[in-house]
Amino acid sequence: MYTQAMDMPPPAGEALPKRHLSAVGSPDAAQLTALQAKFDAKIDADGRIEPQDWMPEAYRKTLVRQISQHAHSEIIGMQPEGNWISRAPSLKRKAILLAKVQDEAGHGLYLYSAGETLGTSREEMVQALHEGKAKYSSIFNYPTLTWADVGVIGWLVDGAAIMNQVPICRCSYGPYARAMIRVCKEESFHQRQGFESLMAMMKGTTAQREMVQDAVNRWWWPVLAMFGPPDANSPNSAQGMRWGIKRLSNDELRQRFVDATVPQAKVLGVTLPDPDLKWNDTRQAHDFGEIDWDEFWQVVGGNGPCNAERLATHKKAHAQGAWVREAAEAYAAKRAVDLKAA
Repeated sequence: MYTQAMDMPPPAGEALPKRHLSAVGSPDAAQLTALQAKFDAKIDADGRIEPQDWMPEAYRKTLVRQISQHAHSEIIGMQPEGNWISRAPSLKRKAILLAKVQDEAGHGLYLYSAGETLGTSREEMVQALHEGKAKYSSIFNYPTLTWADVGVIGWLVDGAAIMNQVPICRCSYGPYARAMIRVCKEESFHQRQGFESLMAMMKGTTAQREMVQDAVNRWWWPVLAMFGPPDANSPNSAQGMRWGIKRLSNDELRQRFVDATVPQAKVLGVTLPDPDLKWNDTRQAHDFGEIDWDEFWQVVGGNGPCNAERLATHKKAHAQGAWVREAAEAYAAKRAVDLKAA
């Protein structure tokens, strides 16, 4: 996505330019100080850092961690919904779900491409996932037990994703910010589609309405937890906000999501499973109950209901798709030879 212009062949009749590259030495202490000052000034001015710009190693590593985790989440997130493509209740719902799962694959592609601009290959990012060094969103380690779960994922999970990702459109790192613009547009469509699917079920039979309520009961608390731990227990948030990678803290995003979702639940006709949920007139926001953070850390640590299944499925698909990657590399190598000989 971000390197296509660099890979374009020369105009017809022109030979590939010969390049004579020499090693670039590491900056000395004075140069580092100047580079750091320039970086800080751009961050303070709410500017954009681009791949060719100097950046602190900690900034780069933070971006690689966050972008790769985001990419992995998009790809792993295809599994719980893809499980229902063959069991969708109608051709219309199947077509919608197929399109949505395809969108998620595209989101992963955008994000892996953005991560590659930081000097980390897609292969390295995937290997880190398989070795347990990289994570993906905790929410995708829960099972989809009924068709209503697919709608709830669209309404709540994608709704939470939008709340978290829209601020990233203003991220200080240019490739990540630009990738998120299209991702957020598509996630907004997914959220509306999920809500519409649930609304259709809520207008159906008693059994269908009970199915929707059961799905909401199971997904509500894991969705609130997917924003991350409380600000006091999130050591990376403050630095991420200082660098402009994040714009809002975990608790701020969670509060905004709750406030936006309560009226939607009323329209839908479902009850959010929190007896402590109520409007606080003083704060002009909703109070809500305590999240089970022990469960959250268990899932993050690999002990959720579907952790092993999700990772095993990804590894299997990656291994079975090796021939596609090898064929693409062989074609690219042949094309390079042909262009050189032309």
